[in-house]
Order: sequence, then C-alpha cells, then structure tokens
Amino acid sequence: MTDGADHLRTRSDGGRAVEYPPLPEPLAVPVYDNHTHLEIADGALPLTAHEHLERAASVGIAGAVQVGTDVATSRWSAEIAAREPRLLAAVALHPNEAPELDARGELDDALAVIDELAARPRVRAVGETGLDFYRTGADGRDAQFRSFEAHIDIAKSHGLALQIHDRDAHDEVVATLRRVGAPETTVFHCFSGGEELARLAGDAGWYCSFAGNVTFKSAEGLREALRVVPRDRLLVETDAPYLTPAPLRGRPNAPYLVPHTLRFLAEVLGADLDELCAEIAANTVRAYGSWGDDLGTGSA
Repeated sequence: MTDGADHLRTRSDGGRAVEYPPLPEPLAVPVYDNHTHLEIADGALPLTAHEHLERAASVGIAGAVQVGTDVATSRWSAEIAAREPRLLAAVALHPNEAPELDARGELDDALAVIDELAARPRVRAVGETGLDFYRTGADGRDAQFRSFEAHIDIAKSHGLALQIHDRDAHDEVVATLRRVGAPETTVFHCFSGGEELARLAGDAGWYCSFAGNVTFKSAEGLREALRVVPRDRLLVETDAPYLTPAPLRGRPNAPYLVPHTLRFLAEVLGADLDELCAEIAANTVRAYGSWGDDLGTGSA
C-alpha cells in the first residue's frame, strides 16, 4: 500500500483525455460526498487522492466515503481511510462481481475478506452491494442474491451502514431487505428509482443519496423522487469519476464538484442552500459517524 497517490485502475471505458472542470463557488456550510471512487484514474491528468481531497476542502466538502467494489479496492479504501482524516471507507463486492467470483469458486473467500475489513474502525459502511439486472443476466442472479444477503448480514453483524447499488432491480432489492431484515442504517446510493421507491424508502427510514445524474435534462423522474424524500433522509454524492453533473458532462467527476449538485438540489426543492447543506451534513454524520474518530487505528 502506498500513500494513496497510486490508482488501482482506470475507468472501464479507458478514461477521458480531458481536463477536470474548474473549481465551483465554495459552499458556506460544509458537506460530505456520500460515495466516491478515488482509486479510479480519469482525465488527461488524473488527480491523486490527496489532490482530490485538497480541492474538495477548498470548496466546502469536508470529507467523503471512499467505496470499494471488490477485494482489492475494498482493501485500498480501508487502508487509506485509516490514515486520511477526510475519508471513511465502505467495503464490498459489487453485484456484478458476484457471478464472476461464484463461477471461479471464489465468492465465499472474497466475502470472508469483506467481513474482516468491515471490522476496521474507519470502515463505516458495507457497500456498494445490491442487485444489478442491467449488466447481469438471469444466469448470474442467484450469485447476486447470495452475495447481497451475505453483505446485509456483514453490515448487521458489525453495526455498519449498508450502501446499496440498485439498477433495474428496485422490487427485488426491497423484497430482499424486507425478507432478511434491513440494517438499521440503509442507503440507496445513486438513487435511481422513482417517486414510489422514494416514498417507500422514506417510510422505512432508509436514506436516498442523489448524484450528478439528477441534474440531467432527461432525469425528471429522479427530480420527482427527490421532492418526496424526507429531508432527514437525504444525502448527496458524486459516484466519481462517473455522473458528472450538468453542465459539465463529458468531463471527469470529483468530490469537489458536489457544490454543483447541491445547488441544483436546493433549486429543485426551493430550499435555502445553507440550510440544506446543514441538513445533509447532519444526515451523513448520523449515517456513518464522525470523520474525526479512530484515525490511525486501522491496519495499514
């Protein structure tokens, strides 16, 4: 493990040979990025984790949840969060990883590693896990369900939040949570449902986290959902380097661009920006705990 400057991979599409956008106007009230992937290189000149966080801090982003999607990225996330006060970690096997691991007979061993990492003090969430029926066909769904249920058990056994990846599987995700019992803190990362799912999540006390795609012209369904999410269950994220908010689409995303999405959320909700930032910041700390706790106590 290095100091966090090295990237584990580039974007699956090879990255984009374009520059990062300029810094937005800083927020007056600091907030947190609920979900980011700093291990992924993007752009003509990829930023290191430290550079990402320095830019973020300069515009009022106090910290981020660094999210793993397999054993390697989960370990990377746990290790960098153990030393970096502006990061907490989430660890998991992405639902699209589960069928491949299962086919090689490696799923149970990989889940055991996630369980071990989940015990580290600055790992505060299990995710991203869930169901993805967009990329995985029917033959891989049994493995996804098995992995998802195992992650739910890991989150509950460690008292951690659960960050859910839900793509084209809303009904099945909800049914699974109801059948096995959702963790006390459950977060729909990059919320992709409509008004019905948002109401259901709100009634259940689950968090809904909105990313830059809520700003897209075609995303009126997401904006309708946003309007019915209880304010004490609303989070914001980048899912960087993906889902760069309008009007910056086509350029790399990063935690320092959260202010664009937040200003858009405030406009849609007719909310005071500073009040909304304070609410979202409080929600994020309630979900994951303080960013200042347990620093330097993890295994690096």
